[in-house]
Amino acid sequence: MTDTATEADGTSPAVERIDRAISRIQTAIAARTDSAEALARRHAVLRSRMTDAVAALDDVIARGGTR
Repeated sequence: MTDTATEADGTSPAVERIDRAISRIQTAIAARTDSAEALARRHAVLRSRMTDAVAALDDVIARGGTR
């Protein structure tokens, strides 16, 4: 059967392949979006921790390095 043929239900094999390809692309986009969101959350946590660490170092420096 060629790409121009039509199945019994009226669909073309080419159209079905395109639909499957679109589905795979949409799945990949969703996975990438989830990954990007997870990375953004980890980045926010790291930024907060680094801010706290720098503030603690600033306190140590302000006290002259003594306890």
